[in-house]
Amino acid sequence: MIHRIAITGYRSIRSLTVRLGELTVVTGPNGSGKTNLYRSLRLIASAANGNLNQSLAEEGGFESVLWAGPESIPNEMKRGDVPVQGTLRRKPIALKLAFSADPMSYCIDLGRPVPSNSMFDGDPEIKRECIWTGPTPDARSLCVDRKGANLRCRSGKGKWQDIDLHLSRGTSLMTEYADPFAAPEIIVMKEQLRGWRFYDTFRCDSHAPARLPSPQTFTPVMANDGSNLAAALQTIREIGDSHIVEQAIEEAFPGSQLYVQSGENGMQVVLTQPGMLRGLTARELSDGTLRYLLLLAALFSPRPPELLVLNEPETSLHPELIEPLANMICRAAERSQVIVVSHNQQLVARLERDDICVPVRLNKETGETIVEGSDLLSQHGWKWPAR
Repeated sequence: MIHRIAITGYRSIRSLTVRLGELTVVTGPNGSGKTNLYRSLRLIASAANGNLNQSLAEEGGFESVLWAGPESIPNEMKRGDVPVQGTLRRKPIALKLAFSADPMSYCIDLGRPVPSNSMFDGDPEIKRECIWTGPTPDARSLCVDRKGANLRCRSGKGKWQDIDLHLSRGTSLMTEYADPFAAPEIIVMKEQLRGWRFYDTFRCDSHAPARLPSPQTFTPVMANDGSNLAAALQTIREIGDSHIVEQAIEEAFPGSQLYVQSGENGMQVVLTQPGMLRGLTARELSDGTLRYLLLLAALFSPRPPELLVLNEPETSLHPELIEPLANMICRAAERSQVIVVSHNQQLVARLERDDICVPVRLNKETGETIVEGSDLLSQHGWKWPAR
């Protein structure tokens, strides 16, 4: 379980530490930084998948994702006594991402590369990358330590061993090195991060992949675009909890039944409703109904992830579907750690009534994303490894 995430230097996030629970609901007004928090988590996962620089490039490049405000914001700026202006920089420019978890934690520190004649100087360089045990990284808890291109791992006897490998400047150690004897922690961390699942706004237009028949193959995990929706739902019925699917359909569409039919072109979803002589296929369903089915398949996967992150799952849903959606999320949180990013107050209020829910309310202060009601301990009790 992830206990905290820490972010420094990303877009509107100058420095932020967020405590998480089994179910965490992130909310706040538009522009408060909810999406930036979501994207930060995705960037951490992309390091394990080997596409960190590609993900940054798709966001506009390293320079465009960096915190654009002053390095520090004195109280007189916060009070408005003086205008927001640049301050004397004391630390190097950096984008830092980390999380603390059981049994191991991880951090990565990205910075500007040494200038050269390369056309790829816009890509960041990994200055520090660490894996450790315990709440914060220190000399005793570190088990894998990367500084620039150099990597060392702690042996079973507690002694450091230098790895004879020159790491690429922008590639995570998790995609560069794998040795189950010298550094099993790297393999465990890689598999942990690769198991995280993110579901953003699903396409529900007339040409959405979810409206087309899906290949007739065993599908324990639904794709991010919902292209295998029918196969994913049928897999839940056969090896997952079919009762919980029927319950979710009854709560949202009383008297309706969901089934999957097979044809020459593949599998497709069919929803029968009271008063109708035939069922409706995915092509005929409303945007809200289709989105609800997509969320159902994502939340009730027979192979639940360690971490499931939903970004604004309420989009295009009718208010009557918010309560059934919240019920599904709470049930999913019994099997996975769940983070929900939402600005729908009805959904937030319902989720916060659950005993395991940890509410996180973001806001903007002098252009900086902050956590409302946070104390100094929760925000500044984190220590980043030095370069």
